[in-house]
Amino acid sequence: MPILVLGLVLFLGSHSTRLVAEDWRNRQVVSGEKRWKGIYTVVSLVGLVLIAWGYSMARQDPVLLWAAPIWTRHAASLLVLLGFIFISATYGPPNHFRSVLHHPMYAGTALWALGHLLANGMLADLLLFGSFLAWSIAGFLVWRGRDKATARSYPAGTVRGTIGAIVVGVVLWAVFAFLLHGPLIGVRPF
Repeated sequence: MPILVLGLVLFLGSHSTRLVAEDWRNRQVVSGEKRWKGIYTVVSLVGLVLIAWGYSMARQDPVLLWAAPIWTRHAASLLVLLGFIFISATYGPPNHFRSVLHHPMYAGTALWALGHLLANGMLADLLLFGSFLAWSIAGFLVWRGRDKATARSYPAGTVRGTIGAIVVGVVLWAVFAFLLHGPLIGVRPF
């Protein structure tokens, strides 16, 4: 479990610099953007590898905290599908998800994590998905607060952009759920 925790600290820590130390991060970027991006990328990748390795090791000696009822698998599928749609909305043309949420990546990550928490009751699951849930809620609240303080506005969503986000999100969810989750994670959700 220590490897999983270290991976989470490195990955989520590197992804939290703008949340907790934005001025420091901006100074690092100004003093050397390529160097900053290189360090950020390496730390993030090392953290991601350690998360995957630590989680796979923890699953070999599971510690059961609760037995998830069967209905939670269905709820998880729906929440993760919505999460994929919100994450897709982050990167497309103006859409209603981004105009309402402002930060659909954090909202999508929170739904992904919550869905997995509902359907999995091991200690490693609580650490992994609980950490991502806490990070995404914190990020969402910090950025929404900054938006409010600066009176930042977001462009109105378009029907085309919204439909595009939904289609891309559903396709990515289906590919991952039906084709990639089993080989990559070792668990087939369907």
